[in-house]
Amino acid sequence: MAQLRADQYGPHRQAYAKNKKRIMSTQNTCGICGNQVDMKLKTPDPMAPCVDHIIPIAKGGHPSALVNLQLAHWNCNRQIS
Repeated sequence: MAQLRADQYGPHRQAYAKNKKRIMSTQNTCGICGNQVDMKLKTPDPMAPCVDHIIPIAKGGHPSALVNLQLAHWNCNRQIS
C-alpha cells in the first residue's frame, strides 16, 4: 500500500490546509517561474494555482511550515528539476 504524505494526514494536515489557504489568498506570483498566477483557473489546467513545497517532503522539507510553502503553477510544480 502507498504511504500517505505527511501534509495529507496526521498532525500536519490541519496546519497545511490553513497555510495553503493563506498562500492562495496572499500570493499571486509563481515561486518557480516568477510569472503571474491566474487564481480563477482550476485543475487540470496546467497554469492552475497550487501550493509547492520548496524543499520536498521526501528530501526532509517540513510538510506544513509556511516558510516551506509557495504558490506555483500546477505545471511548474510538476517539472523535474
